Amino acid sequence: MNKKSGSLDRDRVRGLLAEGGARPEDLERYEEYMSRRGFFGRVGAFTALVGFGAGADAALRGLLGQGLIPVAWAEAVETGAMQSKPGMTVHNTRPINGEFAPHLLNDDITPSERHFVRNNGLVPNRAEKQDPQGWALTVDGEVDKTLKLTLDDLRQMPSVTKALLIECGGNGRALFDPPVRGTPWKNGAVGCSEWTGVPLKEILNRAGLKNSAVYTGHYGEDPPIGDHQAFSRGIPIEKAMDEHTLVAYQMNGQDLSALNGYPVRVVVPGWIGSASQKWLNRIWIRDQVHDAEKMTGYSYRIPAYPVPPGSRPPKEDMEIATAWIVKSMITRPEANININVGDKVPVRGHAWAGEREVRRVDVSTDYGLNWKETKLRKPSSKYAWYTFETQVAFPNKGYYEIWARAEDSEGALQPARQPWNPKGYLGNVMHRLPVLCAV
Repeated sequence: MNKKSGSLDRDRVRGLLAEGGARPEDLERYEEYMSRRGFFGRVGAFTALVGFGAGADAALRGLLGQGLIPVAWAEAVETGAMQSKPGMTVHNTRPINGEFAPHLLNDDITPSERHFVRNNGLVPNRAEKQDPQGWALTVDGEVDKTLKLTLDDLRQMPSVTKALLIECGGNGRALFDPPVRGTPWKNGAVGCSEWTGVPLKEILNRAGLKNSAVYTGHYGEDPPIGDHQAFSRGIPIEKAMDEHTLVAYQMNGQDLSALNGYPVRVVVPGWIGSASQKWLNRIWIRDQVHDAEKMTGYSYRIPAYPVPPGSRPPKEDMEIATAWIVKSMITRPEANININVGDKVPVRGHAWAGEREVRRVDVSTDYGLNWKETKLRKPSSKYAWYTFETQVAFPNKGYYEIWARAEDSEGALQPARQPWNPKGYLGNVMHRLPVLCAV
């Protein structure tokens, strides 16, 4: 460390980069990163935080040696935004999109007022007025009998209530490097609420599926913006017939809110959130993969193979994003909390893995050099999130990070650095929570 100048010793950083297998030119990448965000002064702050005690070598080797920067630097540029739900960070208002900080998502069942909002179109007037008059759900296409169901019809059908997780396909997009275009979600575009409704398979059985039925196409009442088509997504018949896929009309025991899909929505748990169509009024059964605007090109699609960061593979090499991959989120403590040396700090959070199970969640307080297994509690239903808990303590004063890394039932682990794709989908990089330890 060069404490006189308040900066990191370049030769030392280069040595740690080489030791960690990173490219020497990553140092220039850090400097460019900090320069474009006005972060040159934060190098000195980092020195002050970790420039003494056991934290210094661990921070340099665990962060810079893996090509990472302190998460506190990145979080320092976050700003507040308008709110349409208390505590929600709104990224844009037309259409409205907003998320919640992880510490506000600590509940096993996400309250409706803290469930993220992801819209592609405008909120329908019917939803704003909470008026079901004139609404109906049409089921047509490759069926034996076209159905037209009112809200009362749905409520009279046998219903179920399940805790089911929904996560925006772009959650974590702000953590991609190089940056990608789109709503800059961090970690909070996810929620696990209790949904009440009719299993979609019961509705499809009532309509009668023809042998030619292979895919659904969902449509809603939300008006499109500009010259875009009305937002529409779909799922394979096999997923539609899963007992957990619902046509839901209640969330946490209450009618759906305007922002979360009133009067009815699809809930397709385990898959990216765009499959869970809001303000639903039509299910078109197709004899082919649904080909609406948001099912083609680069929309909600990922490369069929790993691609170099910053590249854009041809459209024919893109495939539909479906199930989420293993992921975790720390909800306790709150980011940037001040703690005392030696204090036992409770750590809590959630984990999920799409169509797979979560096998374990580990945490690290020394930048990934060592890991500690947490106590993992299984969810109440297949597609709800798991909850993990443990305690940590810090032996010295300084800047630290708590890292969480989940592993799924097939051995897949969350990565330390985010694999890249051109639209920033399925981001599952390890969650890193900054803390400051005082005497």
